[in-house]
Amino acid sequence: MLERISVHRSTIGCVIPCYNEEESIAGVLEGLLHQTRVPDVIHVVVNNTTDATVAIASQYAGPHQVVTDLGEQFTEVFIHDIGKNPDKKVGALNYGYALVEGYDYLLGVDGDTIADERAVEYLETEAVGDSRIGGISAIYTIDDRPIKGLIGKFLIAGQRTQFAAFNLQNLLRGRNMAVLGGQFSIFSTAALRDVMRANHQSTPWVKDSEVEDSLLSLQIKSAGYLTKISPYARASVGGMTTLKGYDAQQVKWTYGAIELMWPGQRGDTKGQPFHPNLRLRWFENFGMLTNLFVRVAFLTLLAASLSINAFVFSPWWLIPPLVATLLNLRVALTMKYVNQRDILFSALVFPAEIFMWIRIGHFLRSWSSFLSRKKVDNWAAQAKAERGGGVSLGHWVPMILLVITAIAMAFIWSLLDPVVQSSILWVGWPIVGV
Repeated sequence: MLERISVHRSTIGCVIPCYNEEESIAGVLEGLLHQTRVPDVIHVVVNNTTDATVAIASQYAGPHQVVTDLGEQFTEVFIHDIGKNPDKKVGALNYGYALVEGYDYLLGVDGDTIADERAVEYLETEAVGDSRIGGISAIYTIDDRPIKGLIGKFLIAGQRTQFAAFNLQNLLRGRNMAVLGGQFSIFSTAALRDVMRANHQSTPWVKDSEVEDSLLSLQIKSAGYLTKISPYARASVGGMTTLKGYDAQQVKWTYGAIELMWPGQRGDTKGQPFHPNLRLRWFENFGMLTNLFVRVAFLTLLAASLSINAFVFSPWWLIPPLVATLLNLRVALTMKYVNQRDILFSALVFPAEIFMWIRIGHFLRSWSSFLSRKKVDNWAAQAKAERGGGVSLGHWVPMILLVITAIAMAFIWSLLDPVVQSSILWVGWPIVGV
């Protein structure tokens, strides 16, 4: 299909916001310089760095002439160290936008994302072919080959499945992308200008939200443009290899999404509960609430039944975990680079179940933080967790509270009359079954 579309030579300015990316920035730049469609200019915007990111990236600074399947191409790499920046990634993105606003498209790339060699070509071809498109995201996954350690491999396997499910949901919904992730997405600069005009902003990205890419995606959609996911372009993003880092990232993402979903307004962020791009977010949150209720209710009723010798096993109970396993396998098999670890993660039940409990913990932490109205800098918390700074047990709090609650419920249960206990079980099991 792509070969039949005439390719218009548009102009693409690439912006790479960086923090501490000394381990990955060389691979990111190598990946961009080996694209079949090389961006016309590449700006690496480094902010608040404390490592050798600038020194390593500077080795690629200057003009580059490359020959690809599309012919001879020219690009130039610029490195900008903007020093201490209170707006963090948002500030770096807006700094980069000011450098490329005269181009047709802005390609946003994270400092740890490496794309397949035809990713930019695919994104540009589709964007040029439909002027209604305001932004297109690549299909994301995580390269698990360099990962070491049991915990790291387990978390990456779970995140690969999580990305695959998210990609599949968006692809099956007419390729309408709920979030144009900053990892590897192309934006029409005309759409960005319309967004700024419509929202009275001086820059495309604003620091009002914990999830700057989600907010911009909503604004692009509200401005009348399409937000799409490419069926062809693929990119490998950085994953979290520690429980603390993964928890901080997921809490930031979920908290930011709740802010956008919730009716009313907090600060400068106005909730948009009925925005079409947030339907998937509502579905995800109701899904997590259901997962929490079913698991807690089942374990509670099971323990209660065993305590009074009222437990009777039914083979029908095997159907839900069997269906869940088959669904997990289906999601895993949609990955282009599926491997044995992905299959085992889905097929063995317990790895996926443990990972679900971890995600439930993030869900509870995010909602409790939001409802408490406690102001937390989740950007700083994630950065601190990623570099391993400090000692924090925050990611264990939901599980600790569940254990304490279980002990309290067991004590209360022991005080109840046998007739009351039987009545609770008689009512409870059908509810869980439904």
